[in-house]
Amino acid sequence: MITIRTSLKLAMAAPLALAVAACGGDAGDELAGDVIEPIAAPAGTNWTETVTVSEEDGYILGNPDAPIKLVEYASHTCGGCAQFSATAKPSIEEYVATGVVSFEQRNLVRDPIDLTIATLVRCGADDNVQTLSDMAWAELPTFFNNVNNNNAAYQAAGNAPPEQRFIGIAQAAGLVDFFAARGISADQQRECLSNVSTIESIANNSSQQAEELGINSTPTFLLNGRKLDVIGWGELEPLIQRAGARQE
Repeated sequence: MITIRTSLKLAMAAPLALAVAACGGDAGDELAGDVIEPIAAPAGTNWTETVTVSEEDGYILGNPDAPIKLVEYASHTCGGCAQFSATAKPSIEEYVATGVVSFEQRNLVRDPIDLTIATLVRCGADDNVQTLSDMAWAELPTFFNNVNNNNAAYQAAGNAPPEQRFIGIAQAAGLVDFFAARGISADQQRECLSNVSTIESIANNSSQQAEELGINSTPTFLLNGRKLDVIGWGELEPLIQRAGARQE
């Protein structure tokens, strides 16, 4: 595992370049199975509003016991992840609604801005983590423009003590105003971003899982535990269908 200080020291060298790093995963076998009938949500609920936190510290949308489990390892500064969020999430939610497929978002932390956003999306209710993540991906170019325009402040934040570092990064990237407009007050953000133990946990979980699973790029997808060699919804959806999923 890595500490925040070590990981950020490495990441600070070229944080913006990482936003266009290669995306994808290693090859994995396709899973085949019979069509699975829809699984009803508990009375008064629906699967598209059901969120649970996994043992891996990921956020699962849908039936936590779904027979088809889709996992995305994503970075909040990955352009490919932003594209997947914009193009695939509506379709994924249609599968999630059946109770047959769950969709779990896990962190693969690549740089300080990524880690800051990963902390801020968790600052409110668990139910909002994926929603806030999608909103942040949609504004990713703006965040990087802000950092370019406030580079001195960004670099100064990188040299600040850990309990002050991330609020400085958030301010330089324009994240404070962005999340305040979406229900996470500046005071809430400051409290979350000064919680070094929580931030370190996010970074270390990412490092440990990446090492254990051999994940070194984003987005990387797992389907029922198998790593897939796909990066887009057009390639991923047929594998989900082949595993037995169908829309209502």
